[in-house]
Amino acid sequence: MTDVDKSDGSDLLIELTAEIVAAYVRNNSVAANDLPGVISQVHAALGGTVAPAEEVLEKPKPAVSVRRSIQGDHLVCLEDGQKYKSLKRHLMTHHGLTPEQYRERWELPADYPMVAPAYAEARSRLAKEMGLGQKRKRGK
Repeated sequence: MTDVDKSDGSDLLIELTAEIVAAYVRNNSVAANDLPGVISQVHAALGGTVAPAEEVLEKPKPAVSVRRSIQGDHLVCLEDGQKYKSLKRHLMTHHGLTPEQYRERWELPADYPMVAPAYAEARSRLAKEMGLGQKRKRGK
């Protein structure tokens, strides 16, 4: 196939049709009065495979509103409507999404939580009780 620098899809379709028909005629005997039919069939077949120039992707509809997805003790997954304390693992294992992809897909702000507020507070309190997050005491 030759390189085509034209941006018009119909020119590309005509060129591809010509190349395919030429290759077919080189290797098969075709009567002169059958040639227009071969050209039409190849052109129609190729024309049927052309994708639309602009696909309109419908925005997915969330299982619950974004506003109602954040509760004190749980988060509701916008993909499936289920309640979770932490979304990160669920998103990757069940939906194949990273938190960034999830936020982008649902047009969420960058600070949208992946952990329920009450769960994050409980984990923070536990870590502080264990002494994590404090400067180390120097040895003698």
